[in-house]
Amino acid sequence: MKYTSLILLFVLFSCGEKETILLPKSDSTVVKEVRDYSPIYLFFKTKGKDTLVEVNRKNAISSTNWIFHIDKRLPLRLVVPEIIKLQAKKEGSAHKSETSENYFSYSDSLHKNLAFIPFAKLKFLQGKPHKEVMLISKNDFQLTRLKKDLATTTIGFDQNLSFGTYLQYKIAIHNLHLSTISKEEFIY
Repeated sequence: MKYTSLILLFVLFSCGEKETILLPKSDSTVVKEVRDYSPIYLFFKTKGKDTLVEVNRKNAISSTNWIFHIDKRLPLRLVVPEIIKLQAKKEGSAHKSETSENYFSYSDSLHKNLAFIPFAKLKFLQGKPHKEVMLISKNDFQLTRLKKDLATTTIGFDQNLSFGTYLQYKIAIHNLHLSTISKEEFIY
């Protein structure tokens, strides 16, 4: 299956206009294989000095698992609103499957394969947190503190974090194997 995914990415990028996605990297695999999926691509674009996100969801079928291939350079402030819209569209579909999941893709650089981390049950909240939240920015990520505090706190991520940095943090948090992690995340 991993080879199928890699071939799919190669075919997509070799056809027509050359578009590339720089996937986030990690040294561990959370989920190795996803079956029955639809790919969704969020491309990094620039217009002058502005950073833009271009969404390609042409092949998104609501009854399948969705794999989000997101360029690691995109800031969360651009990525999260698009994810929220797409999640709402899938949830509102009459054809959605109760067992389908949403996954972020990334490259496992140690095992040299495409890997995935699920996020279907995660609810993104934007704006100022209305409850106690552990705020995480690029310069403030400490696993020892997280392990102690995550049992009682919701996480908030700086909206200016790149998607690549965000996903590295998500994988590190996932690898702590805490059962009490909140299903909500604030993007502030």
